[in-house]
Amino acid sequence: MDFNQEFFLCDECENKDFKRIYNFSLRFHSINFSDDLVYDRLTDEIYQCTKCRKTFTKDQIDEGLIKIKKKYKNKDSG
Repeated sequence: MDFNQEFFLCDECENKDFKRIYNFSLRFHSINFSDDLVYDRLTDEIYQCTKCRKTFTKDQIDEGLIKIKKKYKNKDSG
């Protein structure tokens, strides 16, 4: 059985290695009929290329992986 493995690559330097970076924050907002503030705890997850340090969101990486799948799907049907 044949198989191919293709990696998501940094579009800046074509590196395939990334490290995960987290940002933690609180988002405050007021609510009607109260003087109290309500807050949401947020965790942002980004990925940084280990070579050029460009950052990508999870959505950007998912979009890149979808493009790779489509490329192989088109190869098989063509």
